[in-house]
Amino acid sequence: MKDIYESPLNSRYSSKEMKYIFSPDFKFRTWRKLWIALAEAEHELGLNITQEQIDELKAHKDDINYEVAAEREKLVRHDVMSHVYAYGVQCPKAKGIIHLGATSCYVGDNTDVITMTEGLRLIRKKLINLMDALSKFALEYKDLPCLAFTHFQPAQPTTLGKRASLWLQEVLMDYEAIEFQLSQMKLLGSKGTTGTQASFMELFDGNQEKIKELDRKIAEKMGYKSCFPVSGQTYPRKLDSSVLFVLSGVAQSAAKFSNDLRLLQHLKEVEEPFEKNQIGSSAMAYKRNPMRSERIASLARYVMADTINPQITAATQWFERTLDDSANKRISVAEAFLATDAVLELYINVVSGLVVYPKMIEKHLLAELPFMATENIMMEAVKRGGDRQELHEKIRVHSMAAGRVVKEEGGANDLLERIAGDEAFGITMEELSAMMHPKNFVGRAPQQTEEFVNEYIKPIIDANADELGLEVEINV
Repeated sequence: MKDIYESPLNSRYSSKEMKYIFSPDFKFRTWRKLWIALAEAEHELGLNITQEQIDELKAHKDDINYEVAAEREKLVRHDVMSHVYAYGVQCPKAKGIIHLGATSCYVGDNTDVITMTEGLRLIRKKLINLMDALSKFALEYKDLPCLAFTHFQPAQPTTLGKRASLWLQEVLMDYEAIEFQLSQMKLLGSKGTTGTQASFMELFDGNQEKIKELDRKIAEKMGYKSCFPVSGQTYPRKLDSSVLFVLSGVAQSAAKFSNDLRLLQHLKEVEEPFEKNQIGSSAMAYKRNPMRSERIASLARYVMADTINPQITAATQWFERTLDDSANKRISVAEAFLATDAVLELYINVVSGLVVYPKMIEKHLLAELPFMATENIMMEAVKRGGDRQELHEKIRVHSMAAGRVVKEEGGANDLLERIAGDEAFGITMEELSAMMHPKNFVGRAPQQTEEFVNEYIKPIIDANADELGLEVEINV
């Protein structure tokens, strides 16, 4: 429909997999799974719930009668009770035991945890595919010398693969953060209206061991190790803050990569993919704007800014429960996941199609290399009997003069010619040229890159080989 607002995260950016995780259908199917888990656990712990009732619930867990629920909600103005009613219409034998002893937060909060967990698992999968793509690029170009930059000023050379390993190091940190966060995901369980499980004290005639076992069984049936040991009516909202902090980390890494790539594209050294019929500018037909990298930066900024929402929500909850979290939570959490998902889709797409221009890289490197080599030249001249302090001053003077030729006259860097012509150094132009091989100045960059990939990245990729082969699609 063109006459109503729709979030661009939904219509333009995020993947169908992530959109489904945060869809109403996923939510309501999870509600029914939770009602089945509750009924099974209560049955196993001796409440008057029959296997026939449980089988009836299972028979209708996926064919949700949305129309009945929607019509009922118009009357009672309560989404959970509307779906309890709709489920009961389909399951007349089990109608009386659906949601037994539970509050709305039993399905609402447990589903939120499950949704975030599934979202994190999808992000984890995309990080693994990104690490695979980045590691291949890093190894391919581990030996290609390039100009390094500090403060975006020319600095001691590195290799293109080593630079990629810096991007990869941050992605590895994000992967490790997600692994930790997944290990911390706990369900709310079934705690009652203020977290005291008072309703279950009534149902189980005060048998506290059975009440504790109820939470353990629910967690196990839903695929979790445990529930939060204590809570108010809801799970601690600090969990949302922790999860979005991890997503913010992914956004930070992606934004850093996108900024680096935009600078490299300006230098004409490395470019993001540019399709045959893609238009870079409506006015300037020759342009190849880095629109994918710019979109990464734009969406990443949104994720980083969005993380303040759950922080404030967690900090301002009153006692056992307030409802000022609900509207904010359902927007901020979902959109953080959708935007992070979109960022990773773009990141994988860009890395998988990077275009490298070795001649431009070499041109920029050679233009600056004489300056980088001055210390090596000075040491060689000292070996031949020169005075270190005198040579240092001469190199300073020659460097300033060569710099003026480049900056003020637009000429070529003639520092080597100046040094070769200075008898104090005693080094010929031929000898200086031999010293200028770029590989002599990159230190352990190739070895660092190979060691990092083989020791830290490859084991993760090998252990998760079944997650590889992800197809990403850029919509616009």
